[in-house]
Amino acid sequence: MFGVVFPNRSFPIDISTFTQIDTFHWVLDMNHFVGEAYDQISEMCIFLLNNFNLPPDKALAVYVQSPGSAFVFCGAVTLARPSAVLSLQWPEPGSAAKMQLTAGDSSSLSAKIGVSVEDVATLRSLDVFAERRIEKLAMKVGENLFNFMQSFCGVDGSKLVVPMDILDRWFKKFQEKAKRDPDFLKSFAL
Repeated sequence: MFGVVFPNRSFPIDISTFTQIDTFHWVLDMNHFVGEAYDQISEMCIFLLNNFNLPPDKALAVYVQSPGSAFVFCGAVTLARPSAVLSLQWPEPGSAAKMQLTAGDSSSLSAKIGVSVEDVATLRSLDVFAERRIEKLAMKVGENLFNFMQSFCGVDGSKLVVPMDILDRWFKKFQEKAKRDPDFLKSFAL
């Protein structure tokens, strides 16, 4: 059906390592896998196996759960996207979280990874962390532009006034700095 790999941490793990809760839910107890160091597992590759026929409107959703918290959605794979490397953003232990995979899981004393068959339409994203990364990158570029423009601002009553060519000047400076200094763009990396 599916398999997982923890990059630099494991060989491929198949579904038999997970505990099947019901027809559509599986859980991997991280205590058996890494003990209390679950939060050091920051990525997981999940993939559909060749012989698994997931309906086109379904996805295998991945959730993480720290001890005492509820499950939090990380991402998903579908027939159109049969594998993915997902960032695992573990919630704070004991924190109130967004979603439970099965009843009673919020009182769990060990970290878990949950996999669930769900409707694609109900999932907000196939890769939550990638969306956050793009959002943060856009914010950093916007902040760079704002700081550049701020140094050229004038005030006209209650309005800030900037030269008409300010965006061209900023973009040229941004490009030149990126060419000169390879670490400049890395400073925007998240």
